Amino acid sequence: MSKNWAGGSTRRWRTIRANVLLRDKGKGCRAHRDGWCDRAPGDHTCTDTQDVVHHTRGKAVTGDDPRYLVAACEACNGHIGDPTQHEDPPNKAVTKW
Repeated sequence: MSKNWAGGSTRRWRTIRANVLLRDKGKGCRAHRDGWCDRAPGDHTCTDTQDVVHHTRGKAVTGDDPRYLVAACEACNGHIGDPTQHEDPPNKAVTKW
C-alpha cells in the first residue's frame, strides 16, 4: 500500500478511480500498452488487466486529474513507480515525411 493511503483512500479518489477504470474498460493495461513501462528500468510481467489507476506524470505533478490517469495492472503500476523519477524515453518517429 502506498504511504499516501496509510489512512485509507478518500471518497473523492474512489470516485475518480472508478470513472477512470470505466473510461478505459476493454483497453487492457494502458500503462503498458501506452509505453509508460518502457520509461522505467528493469523488467516485469504485465497481466494486461485493469486493477489499479496509474498517475502518468506523478501525483505530485498533476494531482488526481483524470487526463493524466490510466487504468493499469498492479505489476506495471508497481514497476513504473513514481514517473517523475525516470527520464523521458527518446522520441520515436511515427511516419517519414
